[in-house]
Amino acid sequence: MAKKSIRQKKKLSTYKNLPLDIAIFVVGILLLSFIYSFSRNTIQSGIPIEVTFPEINEPRKLARDVYQTNPIKNIKVEVLNGCGIKGIAAKTSEFLRIEHRIDVIKSDNADRYDYPKTMIIGRNEDLDKILSVSKAFDISIHNEQLIKHDPDETLGVDVTIILGKDIISYEQISSYIENDK
Repeated sequence: MAKKSIRQKKKLSTYKNLPLDIAIFVVGILLLSFIYSFSRNTIQSGIPIEVTFPEINEPRKLARDVYQTNPIKNIKVEVLNGCGIKGIAAKTSEFLRIEHRIDVIKSDNADRYDYPKTMIIGRNEDLDKILSVSKAFDISIHNEQLIKHDPDETLGVDVTIILGKDIISYEQISSYIENDK
């Protein structure tokens, strides 16, 4: 009889630690998933920056002079993915920044993914900004199907680009994306 009660006490004592063991296991899994998530979020590809060093005998240039040789255009653009191709808005933004020196301040999804054609929408009265963006896409400024004028100063951008399903047909962008892979 005494052996039986000792066994029962031993079984009870191991089961007393079971909730604590389960809690430690769950916390461990949460901790590991947090560490994994944190490590994935800290790895960024970023935009490649070309660094060139001047020759030793070459006179030094001021930042103003460097900027004047390759200025960033004063155009605030938002690029919206309206075709559903994953990452296309980010790649197009990168293309506009690097290849055409256009300031893309927002890259996001559009309200839907079924836009058949890429549209460039002017958000203020400055037509030169629409012209610069349309040149980057090699679209005629007179193409009324693709170039729209819908002023909306509340957006804080000069031009909105909604990428449609035809985005891959634009040769410059598709070749940029292919070379970037």
